[in-house]
Amino acid sequence: MKKSTYDERRELGAFLSVRRAQLRPNEFGLPGGTRRTPGLRREEVAVLAGVSVSWYTWLEQGRDIQVSDNALGRISRVLRLNDIETAYLSSLSSRAAPQVKSSKKLSDGLRMLVDAMNPIPAYVRNPQLDILAWNSAMADLLVDYGSLEPFERNLLRLLFLYSPYRTLILDWEQMARGMISAFRTARAKAHDKTPFDRLVAELIDLSDEFREWWPDTQVRGFNEGSNRLMHPTKGLTEFIYIALTPAGRPDLSLVSYVLQSSAYDSRS
Repeated sequence: MKKSTYDERRELGAFLSVRRAQLRPNEFGLPGGTRRTPGLRREEVAVLAGVSVSWYTWLEQGRDIQVSDNALGRISRVLRLNDIETAYLSSLSSRAAPQVKSSKKLSDGLRMLVDAMNPIPAYVRNPQLDILAWNSAMADLLVDYGSLEPFERNLLRLLFLYSPYRTLILDWEQMARGMISAFRTARAKAHDKTPFDRLVAELIDLSDEFREWWPDTQVRGFNEGSNRLMHPTKGLTEFIYIALTPAGRPDLSLVSYVLQSSAYDSRS
């Protein structure tokens, strides 16, 4: 088994183990009582999913075994995974190369759209969370990405290594943990995992928080949510961010920030 496949199978096993531990036996009509570990046992998940105990055990152990979509679907239902978690599980278990490929090249039309969205802050990012284009409203809201080196224009890197982000973003830990989850989800689907792994290695080396939080197997999307900022001129500002995928470019997201409230606006 290739190293990348081995790593993904180990991650798959860890993901299944954590989700299994979060389930309550009584919700499945199983006796609770005193258990050595929380949640369901491996054999219980296997029986509920209609697979053999040995096969499921090998799956959690990260062995190189055949995994069908049908079996994964049954396991996902038993573990009560949502759509994002189910897609993540499928990506980690697939023998075929994932289909999502990425490029940093943007069309002129997409760049023009980002500029035309002013005064709504907007940017374009790729799966590894590199910021590829942004407008002046976004630069004014967070940071002028043009003042940074190209390799520094990455959302995950900025959150953990760029100190102004910690000052601006009030719910910094929540945002940072959520970004790790989104990054992990995107990595599982990526055709080329090298840029993901390179950034992970750098952040593990440079950030104590990232080193502690990266082993968490939680995964989620990053398509919509809220963000609170303490802006140096606008004061407390609350936004809803929305990510849309351009037609024909499933590897890109156009993210816009819609103002909810601003201390500056309330004073005027």
